[in-house]
Formats: sequence, structure tokens, C-alpha cells
Amino acid sequence: MRYSTALALAFSMLVGLPTASVAGSEDIVVEDAWSRASIGINRPGAAYMTLRNTGTDTVTLLGLETPLAMMPDIHETKTDANGVSSMGPVGEITIPAGESVALEPGGMHAMLMRLQTKMVEGETFPLTLTFADGGTLTVDVPILGIAARGPEG
Repeated sequence: MRYSTALALAFSMLVGLPTASVAGSEDIVVEDAWSRASIGINRPGAAYMTLRNTGTDTVTLLGLETPLAMMPDIHETKTDANGVSSMGPVGEITIPAGESVALEPGGMHAMLMRLQTKMVEGETFPLTLTFADGGTLTVDVPILGIAARGPEG
């Protein structure tokens, strides 16, 4: 892990910010990770965040893992010209050098299917991102209220 990366990670852990980066994919920074509480385990949950590539090379996100859900995946909600919305898997996400990709409500998001436990407000869960270079990044995702619209609301 680069010194500046280690320092940033230590600072974010100290002040409780949901920001992290990892050796091997050290140029990826996760910002503003969050999710909503669930009523139970029968419906999927979702997680949101911004993936920022601070490096000079394109990085590709291949998949997700979490003990919270048996089938985590990246999905995208799309609305057609008639106003009909649909959702489906995205596959890989390419993050160009110097750019960010938002996982947010109404767009791309981490879909957490087959929940193993209820998502409880005030708790966190680990979400591991796997990249094409073999690197992984585990982020502790805070669970906000069931009606939350983001980390600040």
C-alpha cells in the first residue's frame, strides 16, 4: 500500500468515513458508501457509492462479495422513452483514469439478492469489490434508515 493511501485509509477509519483504497488496485477510492435498512430478508437490498479512479490506467470492476447476500451483483435501472423502467445486471464496470462512476438510486447500484440477514439501521456490512487486476477492496457499508436518500439525508 502506498504511504499516501495508507495515511488516507487510516484517517478515514479514525473519523469513521466510508472511504477506502487497496494495494493492487490502489488507484480506486470508494466514497460515500451507504445502504438502506430492510424490512426483512425476502426482498433484495442495495448499496450505493462512488468509485473514483485516481490513477492513470483504466480499472475494471468484475464483481462483488458480501456475507450479507448470497447473490450480490451490479445492476442498472433504465427508463425507456415511454417511461417504463427495467433493471438488469451490468456485468463489468470500466472506470477510466481520472474519472468516477456513481452507484446510486435510479442508476447503477450494488444489488444484494438473497439476503442472509435483515439490514438493520445503524449497522454496517462488508462489501468486497473484485477488480480485473486481481486486486480486491473491502468497504464497510453503513446501513441508514429505510427511507434514506443518501449519506446526508
